[in-house]
Amino acid sequence: MTVLNSKRKARERVKAGVHAALEKMGNEMVVLDIAAVSSVADYFVICHGTSDRQVRSIADSIEEKMRENGDRPISTEGAAGGQWILVDYGDIVFHVFLEERRRFYSLERLWGDAPDVTNEILPGRPGKSRV
Repeated sequence: MTVLNSKRKARERVKAGVHAALEKMGNEMVVLDIAAVSSVADYFVICHGTSDRQVRSIADSIEEKMRENGDRPISTEGAAGGQWILVDYGDIVFHVFLEERRRFYSLERLWGDAPDVTNEILPGRPGKSRV
């Protein structure tokens, strides 16, 4: 598989995970192309819920959809607490926060050099402002 095909496949997988999160009302979706600035992963997907229960539901929905597409996470962190759940697929990392935790950690600001590709993944649906 060429790099371009690999990137295209990753983008389709990101879309599947994003749509799964949105089905559970994931708020202020942001997709960062961190491959441009780091070798940690290709994409970070960031969203939040308004309760511990919703955060867990969003993360579960992402895992279920990704599993349907043949993907299993390398690791999942924080599921017990429900304030910040990280689901790592190697090239894609989903960060599902409780709203207050998201504001505190401000990953969008921390990874501010990474291009925001939210509008490419979800045309017509702007993500969170990176102010």
